[in-house]
Amino acid sequence: MILGISSSGRKNGITSSTVKEILKASNLEYDYISLAGKKINGCIGCLQCASDNVCKLQDDWNEIGEKMLKADAIVFGAPIYSGTINALGHACLERTFCFRHREVFKLAGKLAVSVSTDYAQSVENPVHSIIESVMSKNLVPIVGKVSAKGFSQCYTCGYGENCAVGNVVKDHGFIEKIEHCHYPPSYEQQANTKFEARKVGKILGTIISNK
Repeated sequence: MILGISSSGRKNGITSSTVKEILKASNLEYDYISLAGKKINGCIGCLQCASDNVCKLQDDWNEIGEKMLKADAIVFGAPIYSGTINALGHACLERTFCFRHREVFKLAGKLAVSVSTDYAQSVENPVHSIIESVMSKNLVPIVGKVSAKGFSQCYTCGYGENCAVGNVVKDHGFIEKIEHCHYPPSYEQQANTKFEARKVGKILGTIISNK
């Protein structure tokens, strides 16, 4: 089973669509989780997990952690907020600290795919770097990465056409009204992203099927 996780606060956004595309392309059984609306705290450093590798902090993460342990692979997707991975995604990854104590690596042997959505399309992508770092610490290799064009909140906040510091004015100048033609590309309009997601999904499915 492959577990797909979208940490975006937008339940049906571009991050979600990209993760789902990878899952479907694998042609294997999968489970999908959106972190939108979930309560996930960051690790509090209590170290109560050191004795048995089980997190004692109770919130929505515990069920997700159990699903991570059952999965053969994890497809983790997150958007870039303020130049780094969004807080919800970071908290979810951070909590996997409980899985690696006393030379026990409970996620070892699994595979992972990293998905990032970035409106600015940064050359150095912090989301991929953070996901890869956390997975590496858990002895989980990344077998593929997919980068999608994100959707800027400036287009739907209600003030974008007149905000001198927002992305709408940056992209189009001051305009009377934001029309559909001004919007950044949706997931369906991102042919290269869809291609890469399908390719990575097929490769992941083949690797797992032949293990």
